[in-house]
Amino acid sequence: MANNPYELVTTDKILFIIDAEHSVEEKYLSEWIDKLRAESGFTGQESRCVLSIAANPENIDVKGFDKALDVDPNTLVAPVRILWKSSLDEMNESPRLADMLKGNPRRPSRAQARRIIADDATKAICIAGKPATLADLIERFEERRRNAFVDKDLSHYVAGQAGLALEVAERRLRGSRYKIPRQVANQIRSSYRYKQGIQKLSEESGETEEQLRERARVYFSELVAVPHNFWQDVMGGFNRWVISLGYEDKLVMDKKRLMRFRKIVQEHPSAILWTHKTHMDGLTMQAVLFENDFPTPHTMGGINMAFAGMGFLARRAGAIFIRRSFQDNNLYKFVLRQYLAYLLDKRFPLTWSFEGTRSRVGKLMPPRYGMLKYVLDAMEESSQDNLHIIPVAINYDMINDVKDYAAEQSGAIKRPESLSWFVSYLRGLKQPLGRIYLDFGEPVIVSKADVQNDELALQKIAFKVGVEANRVTPITLTALMSMSLLGASPRAQTIGELQDNMDVLRTWAEHRDVKFTSDFEEGNREHMLEIINHMIDSKLIRRYDEGPETVYAVAPDQHAEASYYRNTIVHHFVTKALTELALMEAANATENSIDVFWREADRLRDMFKFEFFYSPTEEFRADVKAELAFFDKSWEKKLEKRTSTSDLLKNFTPIVAHASLKPYIEAYRIVADVFARLPDTETLDEKAMLTASFRYGRQAYLQRRITSKASLGQILFKNGYKLLDSYGLVAPSEGVAEKRKKFSQDLRKLAHRLEQIRVLAMPHDFD
Repeated sequence: MANNPYELVTTDKILFIIDAEHSVEEKYLSEWIDKLRAESGFTGQESRCVLSIAANPENIDVKGFDKALDVDPNTLVAPVRILWKSSLDEMNESPRLADMLKGNPRRPSRAQARRIIADDATKAICIAGKPATLADLIERFEERRRNAFVDKDLSHYVAGQAGLALEVAERRLRGSRYKIPRQVANQIRSSYRYKQGIQKLSEESGETEEQLRERARVYFSELVAVPHNFWQDVMGGFNRWVISLGYEDKLVMDKKRLMRFRKIVQEHPSAILWTHKTHMDGLTMQAVLFENDFPTPHTMGGINMAFAGMGFLARRAGAIFIRRSFQDNNLYKFVLRQYLAYLLDKRFPLTWSFEGTRSRVGKLMPPRYGMLKYVLDAMEESSQDNLHIIPVAINYDMINDVKDYAAEQSGAIKRPESLSWFVSYLRGLKQPLGRIYLDFGEPVIVSKADVQNDELALQKIAFKVGVEANRVTPITLTALMSMSLLGASPRAQTIGELQDNMDVLRTWAEHRDVKFTSDFEEGNREHMLEIINHMIDSKLIRRYDEGPETVYAVAPDQHAEASYYRNTIVHHFVTKALTELALMEAANATENSIDVFWREADRLRDMFKFEFFYSPTEEFRADVKAELAFFDKSWEKKLEKRTSTSDLLKNFTPIVAHASLKPYIEAYRIVADVFARLPDTETLDEKAMLTASFRYGRQAYLQRRITSKASLGQILFKNGYKLLDSYGLVAPSEGVAEKRKKFSQDLRKLAHRLEQIRVLAMPHDFD
């Protein structure tokens, strides 16, 4: 709109609401209005009143404002304020310590304002919000009161609307990242949708509507983020500072692709779902969105992260902290759903971690459906449709959290989040950790009809998001080196062997359009060597250079950490790994080898269903056929000739099954062995299973029945337990003991087959 309110005057009466905190602002705005009036030739009736809106937009002091509103209803109400330009208006600038000590540079004190105007008046820009007649405002106020009494009186309502109009005008000059919601609770509580919901809850619960509204006030206060431009700047600077402690300043991403998604977010209701490997993920995502002028994202997380200091800052930068448990609290669910629907209506992007918790093993974890379900429910209640879910894969050269994950998976107790914990976490980042990579998948677009007509919609949507996040996950140098060295273990590799193995893996992946980080490009050899040195300095890998050749290996006590990095890319190799195992089974078959191959491929696919995101069965089979045809178009004929199956497998390079699946098979074997010792009448719950599996697993490692401590982990054991339960082997029943023993034997045979594949791979890849 025009920045001259007189250009929009259609009546001979106008009331200016001057948003000023002190006399300097009031005087400067009054002089600006005088100048505009003289230029416009306006001869009608004009009045002015001063309110301090920007100082506290959620609780405006309206003392005496009711008298100013005692004018003709046809009077045009026009709000004005000063936009103070500062260094913060430069993209990626953040408040300095001096700014925080002196106060918000966007809201200077009287003395500061006087000095700014004297030194450079162009930094004080007078702006006007979109005006409205008092009659229109009264009509909207009365409409709102028919649903709920959320405004004390007309003066509070008009002051709030003036603040909203001014923020819209200010945002046009400052940028989309400063688009923030105001008077959120009042706007929601005054809606007809909210009124209907409260009435329904009252009928169902027996509580009065007033009791429900009063309780809901507490939930609104707890849930609703209160973003503020200054604190957004502070958070932006804080995020950048944390990233710089250990990582390179420049985040690696496709900026053109990012700009495409910014347009989507501005035009559609959206949710940005990111993979979660470390506490750095949320900070990184916030930094990227803020620095690239996205509308204020509302990041949803557990209330456990709202500890002293961090909770204060995060809430004022757009964070929504949600209770860990509220299953039986229908009013809390209702308030949360209404809040999310409001944000979707206003096109504020929602963002949270897809998995709901950090991945302690590296690979993408199964999604937590709760948050996605509430967002989809909110979309059904909102006026918007076609929610755009944007998957984001965040990856790192190295992650400091991995040491803690390895300890937790071995049974250590997780340290609870607190301010002291956070300070300790920041100290741990002060080491070279390389680069951060962000990759954006294609949006998963969900309509209301999609959700309403399909009971499995939630699972299907989550599956699509997971598949897309996996698809765009790049292969990092750390991950590929870990995979190569773990595959060769217990043998070390020379730099030549290591390079050859990684080249073969890279060539295979490139033919399948798998992305790689820039470390593998010819011009980045120096950075590649830096990453290798970081891996050595952190004791992730060992380098021995006192013999005739320098060799590299993963130390036995570092297998769990190296496995984490390997697992970040293992999904790219799973289909090939399952194909290799099925080929080996077919090679040893005494019946129709084609039938044996497909039966085994399907069985293995089902066995790892709790670990990986698979395509549907027919797509999976098509992928297997394509993989085999890539190496040998006559693979079916050779498979029919059992004598040719081994040759087919030998040429199936790179051979990856042993480097990809060993910890899963060994962990499942441990759980199966534990249950194989139980009679028909006994079972173990999950907690008892974990205790027994760790005890037996440590013994099995000492006896070398398993090859790596990376196979001893809580999540691996829990998934093994789920697998046994899905096969009906957990609950006591007649004859179950024999079935348990058979499954244990099957896993031992599978582990033996995996070792055969490792030996077969030695001349080619991993030895």
